[in-house]
Amino acid sequence: MNILLTGANGYIGLRLLPQLLDAGHTVHAVVRDRRRLPTEDFAGYAERLRVIEADLADLPPDFRFPDEIDAAYFLVHSLGATGNFAVHEARTARNFLRALEPTRCRQIIYLGGIIPDDGQLSMHLASRRDVQGILGSGRIPLTALRASIIVGAGSASFEIIRDLVEKLPLMITPRWTANRCQPIAIGNVTHYLLAVVGREETFHRTFDIGGPEVLTYRRLLQQYAEARHLRRWIIPVPVLTLRLSSAWLYFVTSTTFRIARALVDSLAHDTVCQDAAIRALVPQELLTYRQAIDRAFARIAQNRVPSSWFSALASGSLPAARLRSVHVPEHGVLLNRQTVPLQTSRDAAIRAVWSLGGATGWPSMNWAWRLRGILDRLVGGIGIRRGRRDPEHLRPGDAVDFWRVLLADRPNGRLILYAEMRLPGEAWLEFHVTPHELRQTATFRPLGLLGRLYWLACLPFHHWLFPKMARRLAGNKGRRMNVES
Repeated sequence: MNILLTGANGYIGLRLLPQLLDAGHTVHAVVRDRRRLPTEDFAGYAERLRVIEADLADLPPDFRFPDEIDAAYFLVHSLGATGNFAVHEARTARNFLRALEPTRCRQIIYLGGIIPDDGQLSMHLASRRDVQGILGSGRIPLTALRASIIVGAGSASFEIIRDLVEKLPLMITPRWTANRCQPIAIGNVTHYLLAVVGREETFHRTFDIGGPEVLTYRRLLQQYAEARHLRRWIIPVPVLTLRLSSAWLYFVTSTTFRIARALVDSLAHDTVCQDAAIRALVPQELLTYRQAIDRAFARIAQNRVPSSWFSALASGSLPAARLRSVHVPEHGVLLNRQTVPLQTSRDAAIRAVWSLGGATGWPSMNWAWRLRGILDRLVGGIGIRRGRRDPEHLRPGDAVDFWRVLLADRPNGRLILYAEMRLPGEAWLEFHVTPHELRQTATFRPLGLLGRLYWLACLPFHHWLFPKMARRLAGNKGRRMNVES
């Protein structure tokens, strides 16, 4: 079959893509920027993997998907976008449907969230419901799968729980931790997604998908602590409002405030499967929450995390056009350039550059990087995210602490990072490893007088931080050379 896969470089899409290819399908992968899809990982399927570069939120009126499409997955989520994400999601769904209806497509498959039957929906869950309504309003039959908490290495839910339990020996938790959910392992989710494609008995139907257990959010935290052999105390209190709960998640975990707010709003409801019809149609062994945790850490230990939620987010501070440009501005900018000779092999220097951030940290004044992340969080910024998708490999779109990877050209030794922290301007960090030297350039384009004052305030730190970092990456412990600031 010819399958259209939107969100192909997202958390779910990047896990489903190889399974579709293994099943013999031809996949038309839809991404906003083709450089963010690791096509090199699928070299053996080159003849059956076709990339379509399109921004579903801003499609031209005459845009159409290929006519030969048989089934299409809608796995796009706009929670990380700027503005009103509900409006953004509705526009994206309508554009998708308009571009798909002229094709011969016979099925749309949508993954949304379980909608509670109490009638009081958060903006996040209401948006998911509205998107399902839009996708089901056309001529193409819709198969809707609705999940509660998805558990897997790199998923937003897993990483937030991981942050809370591993950082806080004592947790003062809000009332919503007594609400119930039905967590499901990411492997079970992709199995359902793959199994329903082309199945006519699933057309025009909605299925709730969940694991074998119904647990409270408090029990999720406790079971994670047990799995990690951690002793934790959880004290629920009734005084934390939704906004305070959002701020609590934001400052303690790796999520953004926008996502924290949407999640907390949704956590105010029970998200439990209302029927189990999918289990008869698609039988499989459903993993318990504890088994899902163990499997997630097995992947982490083997550095086999194919996708993560923060790498998939559409950055609110980085325009789509900037992702297509790999040249750092040269005019109207302030620079700190370091050029040092290599005292190690070129491959070793590239490995060092490609391992920056995350658990490895930064080779110069790591405490200052962490302090900068804390300050960024205090003013509502992204802060230093937890780790990276992979400790050694990078690709465009990956997050590295408060940076976003624009270019990762390992054969030519070029890496360009774009700052997503709150700044009075824009910042880039560029590395170029040649056979004989390492060139490191920090570029800042100030926004008005405040931007220039910010750069001046940072100069004392730059004087020590950047030269030392370049020397260490190059394996050179000697004096710095050819420095401009």
